[in-house]
Amino acid sequence: MPDSELGARSIDSLGARTLRKVTMRLVPFMALLYFANYLDRVNVGFAALTMNQDLQFSATVYGTGAGILFLGYVLFQVPSNMALQRIGTRLWITCIMVVWGLMSAAMAFVADSTSFYILRFLLGVAEAGFFPGMILYLTTWFPVGMRAKITAIFMMAIPMSSVLGAPVSTALLNVRGMGLDGWQWLFILQGIPASLFGLMVLRVLTDEPAKATWLADDERGWLVNTLKAEHAQRDAKLTTSLKDVLLNYKFYLFGLMYFGMTICLYGLSLWLPQIVKSLGDLTNMQVGLLTAVPYIVATGAMYFWGGHSDRTGERKWHVALPITAGGVFLGISGCLIDAPAVAFLALAASAVTVYVALPQFWTLPTAVLGSATAAAGIALVNAVGNIGGYVGPVIVGVLKDMTGSYAPGLTAMGGFAILSGILALAMGHDGRTEPGRIAVDGH
Repeated sequence: MPDSELGARSIDSLGARTLRKVTMRLVPFMALLYFANYLDRVNVGFAALTMNQDLQFSATVYGTGAGILFLGYVLFQVPSNMALQRIGTRLWITCIMVVWGLMSAAMAFVADSTSFYILRFLLGVAEAGFFPGMILYLTTWFPVGMRAKITAIFMMAIPMSSVLGAPVSTALLNVRGMGLDGWQWLFILQGIPASLFGLMVLRVLTDEPAKATWLADDERGWLVNTLKAEHAQRDAKLTTSLKDVLLNYKFYLFGLMYFGMTICLYGLSLWLPQIVKSLGDLTNMQVGLLTAVPYIVATGAMYFWGGHSDRTGERKWHVALPITAGGVFLGISGCLIDAPAVAFLALAASAVTVYVALPQFWTLPTAVLGSATAAAGIALVNAVGNIGGYVGPVIVGVLKDMTGSYAPGLTAMGGFAILSGILALAMGHDGRTEPGRIAVDGH
């Protein structure tokens, strides 16, 4: 079935029922997994409120350790995603989650900068295949016309991990016992659940629609045939050769766009608690509650923006507008860092707009990848882009040590965000799909 037919009309009752069932079975659980993934990746930002003082870490040491996770992440991204495609989603994601949960818990035993760097790097290696694997997995279950909204629902786990994780993480800083300080208990109590969730993957996730025994025969047949027809039609005109992926400059352009976005994403996530604390005489719990505010707004905004993108079929501007606005707000927060209330509002606005842009970005590369190269193409873009996860925290830390202020780091991140917005608008392919009304409820 051509994309235009999929997007131009509502799905019939069988299709609506099938996609509703698939969504309810897979997406909430996948979001829970991503919640654990993102929390274990950025909870070091809350641990740093007391860990840095206990271990005598400078801003540069902390920024380097926080960001070095992404070097391991980038190096093992493509191999891990290729392994997922060969071994199967259930088994590979289970292995990934069990190992990263144990690595995250092991962060409790960091004793100096060297062990901090090593464990963060290994955590990145363990996590490498999870996110691109989940993006790839969504393409095997959902038609293209509803992916922006579904991806947005999945990625709402990012702000939700901060909404819930911020106050819980700061509360855990007060836990003491068995010779361990609060920041050590934070890592243990937030790492172990990831391993337990990983074991649940074997029961909940299914490798492909053809194996979905939890769907009725007619539902399974409809989904398999719909996606098979869509993939065949798209593969006839999209990138289907791995060589084409590696030699196509657009995929590096996608990676560069994502690079600027992840600089902001992780520069904010890993430093926001300390930046907020620097704005006033705040307790750790107050920092946690304030830090949660922008993520509450971002959660709803991501859902609305993803739905709007799917309804209109427009992708490029849905990336460019919010990420550019995020860059402007970061610049404002840097310029007005001495005005705490205004700086915090600008920081909150930047966090919301950066998060809103993230799921929309992934509609662009997946729109020009054939099924044979989806795993490698998604992993390549994510690998190049996530170098920004290293650069962002390091920039903020180094500039903080050099100047004594967070303002230069915030301004620098804003510049990268604006660059990502410009690149989105400059792309030859606009990422547009037929405006669709493909929705879980059939409307």
